[in-house]
Amino acid sequence: MTITVCTGKLHRVKVTDAKLDYEGSITIDPVLMDAAGIVPFQLLHINSMSNAVHWETYAIPGQPESGEICLNGCPARLFQPGDQVIILSLEQMTRKEASKLEHRVVYVDDQNKPIRIQIKKPSKKTTDKATQKKQRSKA
Repeated sequence: MTITVCTGKLHRVKVTDAKLDYEGSITIDPVLMDAAGIVPFQLLHINSMSNAVHWETYAIPGQPESGEICLNGCPARLFQPGDQVIILSLEQMTRKEASKLEHRVVYVDDQNKPIRIQIKKPSKKTTDKATQKKQRSKA
């Protein structure tokens, strides 16, 4: 059985453009995609810091080192240039794989240039509690 896990995050990036007359997706600077471990066409969750709007779409790479974050199609009505957003990348994996996950959080400057990448790992304590709970439910 697999679970959906957040594997990467672009924290408080600034929307640079919104194109309503486009078929959909979010265009992201490939430098940012790589830093967060996002691959082309991966499903992403976009959350607005301005109005709490949540949108799901897929990633397409833009111009390298441009800082580009462009919402295309329908979400162009919900996200505007200058809005700060949090972009979450998701993956399907087993619980065992998730227990070894290295979650990447990318922090950016005001031009959407990466300034820090934080790697978060599940704590042994959290993993052990989940394993113990699973074992108790089988008993």
